[in-house]
Amino acid sequence: MKKVEAIIKPFKLDEVKDALAEVGIQGMTVTEVKGFGRTGGKKEVYRGSAYVVDFVPKVKVEVVVPDGLVHSVLDAIEKSAKTGRIGDGKIFVVPVEEAVRIRTGERGEEAI
Repeated sequence: MKKVEAIIKPFKLDEVKDALAEVGIQGMTVTEVKGFGRTGGKKEVYRGSAYVVDFVPKVKVEVVVPDGLVHSVLDAIEKSAKTGRIGDGKIFVVPVEEAVRIRTGERGEEAI
């Protein structure tokens, strides 16, 4: 099993959710996050004074999937989250050793 974490632009969340549903993903965790990458934030002007907003609002989508679905999930997220502009985000894939569904006690892939 793998956990796929995607940091995306907030307005792309619905498109990503729909694309993941099309490849068979039934559940996900979504968190509002802030951060910055190579751009280092963005410059804003407030009441005539220029300042840099270091942290840009983003959304983190997390899904745990069987190994066989990882490439489909990556493709779905990449295609649906892409705008072609700076700040589209990143996708990370990390191994998951175990999963347990608390209600039923199911373990492994049955739990996801």
